[in-house]
Amino acid sequence: MFITLEGIDGSGKSTQAKALYAYLSSVKGSRNIVWTREPGGWERGDLVRKLLLNGSLEHPLSELYLFMIDRCEHVSRVINPAIKEGKVLLCERYTDSTLAYQVWGRDISFDRVTSLFKWSDFPVPDITLWLDMDPEKACDRTLCRGRNDRIESGGVPFMKKVRNGYQELSCMFPERIKKINAEESPQNVTASIIATIDSFTL
Repeated sequence: MFITLEGIDGSGKSTQAKALYAYLSSVKGSRNIVWTREPGGWERGDLVRKLLLNGSLEHPLSELYLFMIDRCEHVSRVINPAIKEGKVLLCERYTDSTLAYQVWGRDISFDRVTSLFKWSDFPVPDITLWLDMDPEKACDRTLCRGRNDRIESGGVPFMKKVRNGYQELSCMFPERIKKINAEESPQNVTASIIATIDSFTL
């Protein structure tokens, strides 16, 4: 099973990924679970991650292509091997992040981005958990973490566009993308996630 967690910055993806990993490990055994993330979830991927989050990029497509490079290596080195081995794969951010941030956030053509996905033969998740949260509340969280990275620096207006992107994607792919209210307590969010996962066959 290929599970992805999505949402705007500050929606609690890492916290919920940790909780979900613990739950899945208790059900399937930790050896059967692969927990990864994008960008940078592969050996030496931290180099691309640092450039994406803190680098100075000028061309409007540089960010998209860096995400594509990162994903190509991530899929080849981590995702496809886990799928072939029949493991449960849990990934923080994946293709829906690219669509929400690049198409709705950066105004790049939806058709062009999705054509790159198809050309690159990226596997499609079985289920995507979208942690939905008000952008103002989410941005308050990111400010509490300290200095924002390059992407977070777009602030509330940018995150509102990204959130709209996730909403549109959830309407386009309702069978795969499941909306989770991320404004509740972390414990309640975890409970909602587990209930959603349990509705699928592990």
